Amino acid sequence: MTSAANDVFPTAEEFRKERWILATVLVTGASGFIGKHCVKALLAKKHRVFAVDSTWANMDESDPNYTFTMCDITDKDAVCSIIEGNRIDSIIHLANSVDNDFDSYVTDAELKRAKITDKYIYECAAKNDVKNFLLLSTTQIYGTPKGREPIRETAPEKGSSNYVDLKLYSEKMLEKAFKKSDSVPVIARVAPIYTAEYTQNLKDKVYDAKEDVAFIYNDGLYGFSFCCLFNLLDFIKGIVNIPTGRYEGIYNVCDSEVISAKEILDFERNHHRVGAVVQRSPGAGISFNKAKARTDYRYFDPATTFNNWRIDNTKAKRIAPMKWTLKTTK
Repeated sequence: MTSAANDVFPTAEEFRKERWILATVLVTGASGFIGKHCVKALLAKKHRVFAVDSTWANMDESDPNYTFTMCDITDKDAVCSIIEGNRIDSIIHLANSVDNDFDSYVTDAELKRAKITDKYIYECAAKNDVKNFLLLSTTQIYGTPKGREPIRETAPEKGSSNYVDLKLYSEKMLEKAFKKSDSVPVIARVAPIYTAEYTQNLKDKVYDAKEDVAFIYNDGLYGFSFCCLFNLLDFIKGIVNIPTGRYEGIYNVCDSEVISAKEILDFERNHHRVGAVVQRSPGAGISFNKAKARTDYRYFDPATTFNNWRIDNTKAKRIAPMKWTLKTTK
């Protein structure tokens, strides 16, 4: 699914110098955490945005470029009517993702909803010559990392959870649906998201919910790959504004540097969101729950703390600079 080596791929400099082209964009899951920010970012660039979600989006509906439709993502007629009637250039598919529709537990019902959605929305997009289709996926697909090399898009897909199954199926169906289409499929495998105010994904790596206490191993200089929300938004805007060249395929979307456990705890302390911190010996203090890990996408096995959690975002940096960090986020 990735581009061939001889494909013409614009450099990062060419992307940034390209004059912004106004586009008509459909955003699914628009009322979710990522969705709301995505819609605002696109409207700020004067794109025309059609947004859909099953819950009401608290947005400024006076903007002439904004149209919201409240419907379930499995409502084929409602969603396809938007695609068929408005010459959609890009679809940003955020629905059926944990930061939009789900709580921590991903059940068989969510898997079924995603499959129903995949079947019709890919077909409709290809039939109506949508320029590009971006699917929000997850770096959890790689599973527990091995070795010391950064995790690239070609790494084995060894993740094992309901959420990984859901996203892998969506990825494979996307590839199949657009194989003979002029529409360009883009898969964004995004590391856990954070902002200055939303730090739950950071906290999951340093917090023992059972004991209600933060913890640290040794000096806390071990780290993990995350994605500042604004790096993801820059990537999405880059895809919407894509110039010439082949750019389909899988992208790891994440910060350029890992965030250490010490940095997370210092950040949370500075914002008065963490109290006592317990120093623990590696491998001690928390037991692994295999059944919970299967259904709870937030679950983290502390025994893997010192594994190589560095995700390589070199390919995604051709689209967006990935300039945001924990120190600069807002």
